[in-house]
Amino acid sequence: MASSETDSGCPGVEEGESFVKLCVLEGFSESSETKALIASLPEVHGDMVTSERATEKFLVTMDRYQEQPHLLDPHLEWMVNMILEFVRSDTSPPPLVHLSFKFLYIICKVRGYKIFMQLLPHEVADVHPVLDLLSRQDPKDTETWETRYMLLLWLSMTCLIPFDLCRLDGHLDSDGGKAKESTMDRILTIAKSYLLVSDSSRDAACVLVSKFMTRPDVKMKRLGDFLDYSLTTITQTNDLSPLDIGMLDGALQSLGKLFKHGKRDDLLQYAPTIMQCLEKKHLSESSQAKLRKQGVKLTQRLGLTFLKPRLAAWRYQRGNRSLAANLSASQSATAATPEVEIQELEEDYDIPEEVETVIEYLLVGLKDKETIVRWSAAKGIGRVTGRLPKELADEVVGSVLDCFSFQETDNAWHGGCLALAELGRRGLLLPSRLTDVVPLIVKSLTYEEKRGACSVGSNVRDAACYVCWSFARAYEPKELEPYVTQISSALLITAVFDRNVNCRRAASAAFQENVGRQGTFPHGIDILTAADYFAVGSISNCYLNITVFIASFPEYTEAMIDHLIAMKINHWDSVIRELATKALHNLTPQAADYMATTVLPKLLPMAVGIDLHGRHGAILACAEITHALYKLGLQTNRDVVDMISSECVDALKNIHQKLNDRKQYRGFGGELMRPAVCFLIEKLSLSKMPFKNDPVITGWQWLIDDTIKTLHPGVKDSTVGSLVSALSALCDEFYQAEPGQADLQIQDVLVSQYIEGLKSPQMLICCGSALALGCLPRFMIHGKVKQILEGLLQMCTVSQNEEKYTEARRDAVKAISQVCLKVGVCAHGSPDSALCSENVAEVYGVLLHCMTDYTRDSRGDVGAWVREAAMTSIMDVTLLVAVSAPEILLPDLVKRMMCRLAQQAAEKIDRYRAHAGNVFLCLLHSKEPAVPHIPHQEELLRIFPFETTTSLNWSAPSQAFQYITQLLRLPQYQYHTLLGLTVSVGGITESTVHFSSQSLFEYLRGIQENNAALTQFGDTLLSIFRDNLRNDMVSIPFLGMLNQMLANSCFEIFATQENHQFCVDILDLCKEFKKSKVIAKLRVSISVFCGLIQFQGEVRKRVLAQLLMLLCHPFPVIRKTTAGQMYEMLLTYDDVIDPEVLDDVLTLLSDANWESDLETVRTHRNQLCDWLKVSQPRKITKNPVPS
Repeated sequence: MASSETDSGCPGVEEGESFVKLCVLEGFSESSETKALIASLPEVHGDMVTSERATEKFLVTMDRYQEQPHLLDPHLEWMVNMILEFVRSDTSPPPLVHLSFKFLYIICKVRGYKIFMQLLPHEVADVHPVLDLLSRQDPKDTETWETRYMLLLWLSMTCLIPFDLCRLDGHLDSDGGKAKESTMDRILTIAKSYLLVSDSSRDAACVLVSKFMTRPDVKMKRLGDFLDYSLTTITQTNDLSPLDIGMLDGALQSLGKLFKHGKRDDLLQYAPTIMQCLEKKHLSESSQAKLRKQGVKLTQRLGLTFLKPRLAAWRYQRGNRSLAANLSASQSATAATPEVEIQELEEDYDIPEEVETVIEYLLVGLKDKETIVRWSAAKGIGRVTGRLPKELADEVVGSVLDCFSFQETDNAWHGGCLALAELGRRGLLLPSRLTDVVPLIVKSLTYEEKRGACSVGSNVRDAACYVCWSFARAYEPKELEPYVTQISSALLITAVFDRNVNCRRAASAAFQENVGRQGTFPHGIDILTAADYFAVGSISNCYLNITVFIASFPEYTEAMIDHLIAMKINHWDSVIRELATKALHNLTPQAADYMATTVLPKLLPMAVGIDLHGRHGAILACAEITHALYKLGLQTNRDVVDMISSECVDALKNIHQKLNDRKQYRGFGGELMRPAVCFLIEKLSLSKMPFKNDPVITGWQWLIDDTIKTLHPGVKDSTVGSLVSALSALCDEFYQAEPGQADLQIQDVLVSQYIEGLKSPQMLICCGSALALGCLPRFMIHGKVKQILEGLLQMCTVSQNEEKYTEARRDAVKAISQVCLKVGVCAHGSPDSALCSENVAEVYGVLLHCMTDYTRDSRGDVGAWVREAAMTSIMDVTLLVAVSAPEILLPDLVKRMMCRLAQQAAEKIDRYRAHAGNVFLCLLHSKEPAVPHIPHQEELLRIFPFETTTSLNWSAPSQAFQYITQLLRLPQYQYHTLLGLTVSVGGITESTVHFSSQSLFEYLRGIQENNAALTQFGDTLLSIFRDNLRNDMVSIPFLGMLNQMLANSCFEIFATQENHQFCVDILDLCKEFKKSKVIAKLRVSISVFCGLIQFQGEVRKRVLAQLLMLLCHPFPVIRKTTAGQMYEMLLTYDDVIDPEVLDDVLTLLSDANWESDLETVRTHRNQLCDWLKVSQPRKITKNPVPS
């Protein structure tokens, strides 16, 4: 749910409220359903399917409360009691018992075992039944591990009975004289055995050990032996085999929990021995993360055992957690602990030597490569430090701060942040240390270390946000006040500029916590409304919008700009670099002088530096800042050269030459440098830099032309876009001899060069040349229009005939419309200067021809790119002509245009259908200007009223086809509309086929009684078939559509007439496919033949003859398909053959092996011919060629 809200990237209270409504549950609303489900367990346990279904349903219900498990608390007792009734019942079969424990485990997993196990009954009477049931379990059964897990937890609770366990034993002598095992020994044996298993039961066994071994009677008799057993296990195992890893994990985990729950006085005598054993084991060097984690956990528990439990008197205390306690404390105004008293308490500390080893081990754990180990070590540092005297605790803090060295890895920085957060949260990081800590945290908030093609450090930044969050809760505002500027700026920088969304949200949450608890962050509330949890989810929104708002507060402006310059424009991710430069553009109005006098001089050396990413980002940033300063100067009537120094102007001018001299346009770096410098050329040209007639302009033009010549398939579209934008801006600013008049020499050179580029054998050079011609300003193409259009039109037609250069055709089509829009329309003008009556037909002819481009390659229907561009171009040109010279729009051109658009609007690809439909409606409803000569305009306006321009979703087949099929009523649109529907109805996309065929059949049902309309429709159908007989892209879908029409009896009127011409023509055309090698075409032809059998007369014999010939087709799969479909056909149309032979025919069709050799198949086929009274086909033998 969070992601769906976040994707919008829109801040606001309303979204936050909706998020709360969606995610926060008010209570356990499935109480009655859960009760019924638990009650049904005796009925469902016997069947695996029903029991799994019930388990899954219960699991889904419980998982809803994973985030708010406390809502289950009022209902846990009755749920547990209901389930335990099945467990305790003597009549319950084992499958029901296991299913019951599975349900208990699901509840336990959601609520947590510490809370849940308190609900389990723990009377004296429960000890032996639970122990006996656990003894009967098979530890190796992988299907029932939940049973063993829950029984071990239940046994852990029953161990808490306040009676000596020997009272439960009675007489231990058995009838045979052999002593029975005591209850204590039985429990201990079971606990030890389950410490060795590999499933979750081991975790429950560790809980059992911690509860059982701390009983007064057990620890007196068995504690020492158990510790010896555990130490032996630790000593004798290694981390190489899975079995040993499991045993070692069980031993370490059980000792950790034992030292956590046991009394210090009981365990202190054993702690040094265990510590020595751990030192010899060198667990910190183990390859298993879980062993290193358990080693850290046990070590910190040993450290807490060595130190007396006490609350450090020297710790920093902000106040109480309770508001009432805080208020009462402020009223009583209790004095702080005097320094003398603290000093006396310090003297009471007795610090064993082992504590130093513990702390050293935990500090090593802070640098572990796994997060779980570092987090456990951080908590251990916090716990142990709380029991140390002030001086030693300060030394620990100093050791933690050593993690923040740039010689350390990101793991050490992350562990250090976690430890500082823990120390601060516990009041163990005194305010006097903040001077050292805050700068390190600020560095951590922007920590990033490059590794290969990416970077690490997001976990460090996230942990640093946690530190800031914990500090907000730990310190009084007066303590943090000197550091407010540093912390607030660093948090905001992370919140809006971090690449990782989790870090941005963590920083936003930490900033919010500080605003709420400290109240000293400048403009905190205002910033939070713009940079809340949801708003920072969109990185582009952060860089381009939120940044501008925050920078309006002077406290943050320069810090944000400095961060972008130092950390983001040289980022390894190109998206971040580009966003950073756009952000600098947006921030320039907030600090124009700072940008001009400080930032730009700092960027210019980077723009010609050795670091590729830094160079790329710096060039883009220089371009954005210069253009932003120019736009700012327009508002104050100042030139950009008045705002930046002459040295900066010269440096900007020389960037290209320096890169060219160093050959930095070559190789991989050149792929970044070329578009970046083109972007710089565009922005400097738009900024009207005083470089006219300067040699640098020749260098810039050379770069643009050379980049066009060196384009290759790996080049991104953005590179080509930056090229044409740079060329357009360069021409506008520097190639005008007089305003509106081109420098004729440059004009001749550029136009001739780009027209020649259209003939290049390299496709991308053609693309670049076409786009270059399209982007040239009007004054540059004046007098050259005829020459340019001829080149573009020739490229569109020639390359389409050769079925290659699809992208080049697309760009040429775009260029045609751009040229026409720039030169305008003049009905009687010259073809060299405008679109006129002499060239309009040629332009429209090429654009209409491009709308029939169905080129396909390995990427699919790539011709759709050309069709889409042609539709856009024809709309733009038509509206332009309709404004200036509607008389040159001939009726035939308009008719062809509207019919082609109708065809595209009926086709199968949603995107292009939507585009065609929108263009169609735009031209239809255009009033100023109105498009003349639209065929059937009044009928079209009734079908498509004005409201459909906004309400009709052409992308949705359910909406589009019910409108477009109405065009079949209009004679001039019928052919093209039906041609478009052919590929939709006969396609393979289920939703498109369903709605298109539904709309088509609805139209056909409406003309069933109108013989003339149906005949016209049939003639149109035949015309499409004839025109596309050799075009598989149309003929195969056409046959599919025809098959559906025949199956739905759409030509029932024709079927009642003998030898109707429609059927004869269809049959003659379908016979053309019998020699085809395309399986799909042959299959669908068979279906059509079977559908044609419904027609009466001699044509039926001809259809049967074709089917019988296909029974001996060279492809076995076609023979088999024909036999199967003939069988179904004869069952459907029982009047086709004589009823006396019907059973024989059906038997032969179904039983014969039509995939066997042709001689055998031919015998069967000839038999069918005799029964069906059809002449046997004769095998044609080819005469040998005489030698």
